Amino acid sequence: MLNFAIRRLLLAIPTLLFISLVIFLLLEASPGDPLGNVPLTIPPEVKEKMREALGLGQAWYIRYALWLKQFFWVEPVYWWDQVFGTDFSQDAQRIISFQSRSPVFDVIAQRLPQTLTVVGMSYLVGILIAIPIGILSAYKQYSWFDQLGTFVSMIGFSMPTFFTGVVLIIIFGVKLQWFPSVYDTTLQVRDWDSLVAQIRQMVMPVTVLALYNAAQISRFMRASMLDNLGQDYVRTARAKGLGERKVVLKHVLRNSLIPVITVIALGLPTVFGGAIITEQVFKVNGLGQLLISAIHANDIPMVLTLTFIFAILIVAFTLIADILYGILDPRIRYD
Repeated sequence: MLNFAIRRLLLAIPTLLFISLVIFLLLEASPGDPLGNVPLTIPPEVKEKMREALGLGQAWYIRYALWLKQFFWVEPVYWWDQVFGTDFSQDAQRIISFQSRSPVFDVIAQRLPQTLTVVGMSYLVGILIAIPIGILSAYKQYSWFDQLGTFVSMIGFSMPTFFTGVVLIIIFGVKLQWFPSVYDTTLQVRDWDSLVAQIRQMVMPVTVLALYNAAQISRFMRASMLDNLGQDYVRTARAKGLGERKVVLKHVLRNSLIPVITVIALGLPTVFGGAIITEQVFKVNGLGQLLISAIHANDIPMVLTLTFIFAILIVAFTLIADILYGILDPRIRYD
């Protein structure tokens, strides 16, 4: 297992470098100008100096190499200095956003709590709902519960999140006025009233995303459970006199979770990436909204850094899913 993890980590290095190069070249070839929103009254020579200050006058391979140095060396050393009080970075140039003129990682750190609170909670709720529904739907196949679960899952998976979000806003935010339709990112939980306000504004975006995630995961869980319920080892366990609860929850569930873990693990990077559309609908000031605004402003450092972080998370959680395979199923060997 250790040798497998080391091999995958070594293979991930050139893979991520290639991904970063492709993302950088795509952004370089995309239309738009980071200084496109600058007032026309600014003289051309001043605009050219602004372009030079942003580093846009350098060749693309120099800017790419500088970004690699800042991402893999300057930023980790800076955060090391912040945590341990050292001075190894020595005021080295960090990755700066074209749009806000602030360090990119500082802006990400400001937006990350909102994404983790809303999108992370919705993903957790979706998993907790989906797994029991998938287990019961498979065990009681073609029952009314299975039919209802299939119907709800099809609705949740087929309807886009922006449509579900708008419907919830119209019904519960405008008509009934049970929940606020706009997410207040400035709200700080200090007492019971602010806690209730935070929960109320989280209900609708969490519901939208949890429904979508639960619909997908529950279908995988149901299919995997049905595949294992008909296996010979299940009939053998029942023939030995094991209780039905023990057969299902100990033997069948453990093997059924193996393919589901891939879906859950690969979906975890979306927690950090944020549900872009849902954050736009409910005005959640998270990473998804940050990425959209950076794309509109042609903020290449911000877009490049965010998308590359998402790529790192996908590679990392794919490796975690593969390792969990071997833990859950002793038949799987990587050596």
